[in-house]
Amino acid sequence: MFDWTSKTFVDVAIFVALIISSLVTLFLFTLPTQYDPCNPDLVQEDVPEEEKKKSVDSAYGYFNKHRATNKALKVEGSTQVVVLGDIGRSPRMQYHAISIAKHGGRVDLIGYQESEVHPVVASSPLINIVPIAPIPNLLRTNSKLLFLFVAPLKAFWQAWSLYHALGYRAKPAKWMLVQNPPSIPTLAIAQFICFFRNTNFVIDWHNFGYSILALKLGYGHPLVIIASLYENLFARFAFAHFAVTNAMARVLKEKYGITARPLHDRPSAIFKPLGSDERSAFLSRLVETAQYAKDLSKGPKSPWRLLVSPTSWTADEDFTVLLDALVSYSSLVTSKTQLPKILAIITGKGPFKEHYLSKIRALNQDKKLLNVVILTAWLTPEDYALLLGSADLGVSLHTSSSGVDLPMKVVDMFGAGLPVVGWCKFEAWPELVREGVNGRGFQNTEELLHLLVDLFAEREADLPNLKKGALKESSYRWDDEWDGVAGKLFKLVK
Repeated sequence: MFDWTSKTFVDVAIFVALIISSLVTLFLFTLPTQYDPCNPDLVQEDVPEEEKKKSVDSAYGYFNKHRATNKALKVEGSTQVVVLGDIGRSPRMQYHAISIAKHGGRVDLIGYQESEVHPVVASSPLINIVPIAPIPNLLRTNSKLLFLFVAPLKAFWQAWSLYHALGYRAKPAKWMLVQNPPSIPTLAIAQFICFFRNTNFVIDWHNFGYSILALKLGYGHPLVIIASLYENLFARFAFAHFAVTNAMARVLKEKYGITARPLHDRPSAIFKPLGSDERSAFLSRLVETAQYAKDLSKGPKSPWRLLVSPTSWTADEDFTVLLDALVSYSSLVTSKTQLPKILAIITGKGPFKEHYLSKIRALNQDKKLLNVVILTAWLTPEDYALLLGSADLGVSLHTSSSGVDLPMKVVDMFGAGLPVVGWCKFEAWPELVREGVNGRGFQNTEELLHLLVDLFAEREADLPNLKKGALKESSYRWDDEWDGVAGKLFKLVK
């Protein structure tokens, strides 16, 4: 039998203490490099000779012109823009990066690199993409039961990958702008890095992480309660906050006691209204619309209407509402010959895509969509913008888990001059869509069906009026909004 003597105990205790001490020392010596505005290494980039010859009118030229006389100038605008999601499907965070670079700030854009990014992000010499290691397929599941077991492992993987990307693969910066949600583990890791790097932590509130989790588990679930407390705690440590709506800023003030600057989504320059020739050319080129292009280009007399519904195929968008409305519409076309047929294109990627595709296949097999064609597409940013500019009507099914966020897709539609019908049963909807002016709202399948019938046939004159409102809305752009709010906070705009 093992003789556990006091000497043995002391030896083991000393050994454990040495191990712990060594690990702590190693941790302290390998902490991420601190941000220092006087450190020339943060601004002395490797500059190709051809880049040096470029006009100083560009952001890079501006950076190069001033670096010799004031090395702190561009470091003061240096920012880590963080999204624990696909960069290509995070337009708002890409717009942040573009705006910072436009004013001469250096940007590390950190997130998953799963799809094509905005062309300006890809081409800007001041924007460096730092990809986060992707989540293994083993940790991806839509099962509610498996979610409880997989979620902690997924969070641990994301925490380590994010920590490594923020602390060791991205340069120190004065600012860190983090998208929320997801809040777990993003807020904790980001705050930890900011503390040790002397970086200002800024949260860009798109929604509340706990409210999205509640869609799966319910608001009374212990994990949802913990997530809410976690989000509340780390929100209070941030240097500043942006909110996508006034309603969200109000909730943050009332619930968390923090003051957020409302920064409304606006479209970038890539989204714009199209002329008839541009529209016809695009419809003829795009694979999904090519065979219908001739009919779609006939204007009001066309036997077809092009309907577009962008989506992330997530739990906060119930596509059953749209599918049921299209089934009923198809049945009506048989008896009401004045109704045009519908070509509906659903764009995007997401976890519930295959679920709804199987439903669409079943409806086609049962011949319930004889007068409606439903197609799905994943497009480049340029083609996505052109598709919105070519459509007759946009549909938003975003239901808002919190009630105070807004869908970016509607902003893009307005940028392209596209009128919108959307789920309107949440508080922030009127901040974006003015009923009967640039769009219409619905709260169930029947109301959506009536809107399609009204706008495409019975009250067809209403659609051009909504189009005028959407065209007017297209004049409000991201730069105008960003410069007056975020640009002033980051001291890039006076």
